[in-house]
Amino acid sequence: MKKNVSILFLLLCVGVFAQGEMKFSAKVENRRNDSLVIKSQAGVVKVLKSDAKGNFKSVTFAVKPDFYQITDGAGVAVLYLREGIDLNMKMDAKNVIETVAFTGKGEKENNLLATFNRNNKAFGLKAETVKDPLVLNKLIDELLAGMEKQLEDPTLDKGFQSIISQQVKAQRQQVAGEIEKAGKTAKMVGQPSPSFAYENHKGGITKLEDLKGKYVYIDVWATWCGPCRAEIPHLQKVEEDYHGKKIAFVSISIDEMKNHDKWKKMVDEKQMGGIQLFADNNWGSAFVQAFGINSIPRFLLIDPDGNVLSADAPRPSNPALRAEFDKLLK
Repeated sequence: MKKNVSILFLLLCVGVFAQGEMKFSAKVENRRNDSLVIKSQAGVVKVLKSDAKGNFKSVTFAVKPDFYQITDGAGVAVLYLREGIDLNMKMDAKNVIETVAFTGKGEKENNLLATFNRNNKAFGLKAETVKDPLVLNKLIDELLAGMEKQLEDPTLDKGFQSIISQQVKAQRQQVAGEIEKAGKTAKMVGQPSPSFAYENHKGGITKLEDLKGKYVYIDVWATWCGPCRAEIPHLQKVEEDYHGKKIAFVSISIDEMKNHDKWKKMVDEKQMGGIQLFADNNWGSAFVQAFGINSIPRFLLIDPDGNVLSADAPRPSNPALRAEFDKLLK
């Protein structure tokens, strides 16, 4: 399961503050129904009803300074609401992120939130094309730096400014750590791989050195990891298609020892092929730590001489993996 940096602001709890009244109205084009629902982390705050033309007339209700979601049941926009706001929202329900806009008292903060989320959407599309984790994390850092710059506006609500700034700062610190880890991982390529000596599902102990002379494709996973389980059918198909080739497929479970029997049962039930191993100390296993693995599934590729070819190889579901194998096996 990935421990990703979250850069989309949906609900950020500001804290416990007294409630105060505010006003809100909206105009929604291509609405899916006649209701708009404003939600906090605690649940529904207000339900607005439209007229026949999609106008949600101004209503007054109490809120505390906080971040909220507003939804028509499909699309979601983000709001910053507090006492004294008199806010009007316009959007096209077919494309909420790109069209949502605000006027009135409180417009500056809410339009800035809308800008952040539009930028995040564009970033997400760009990120899909980036293969190098070091480059990706640097792009995230640049995005967060841009947000920090926009938050310097002295006319912004101080509560809004403080909470978002703290969130961005924390995320930048996290990204800095990821960049450092990615840099260390990149340096491993071409170097002798850390070794392992783990319990084999079929009995005995298997070492990385036992597989010398073959490419070794390693899946670091766990039984509790949904994304890991989703890759199993793809991995089985890749194993089948490359059967008899100079590739050893190794799966290393980092389940806790208390789930050892669960691991054995899942391997049997799902008829998992390749070499099924159980790490000696879950996340703290020396092999896992050596590669800086803090999220799974994680895939590694070792060459026949025992050197690291990729410390973050493509997943079995990614066509890039087959392209890599075909290139290596020419």
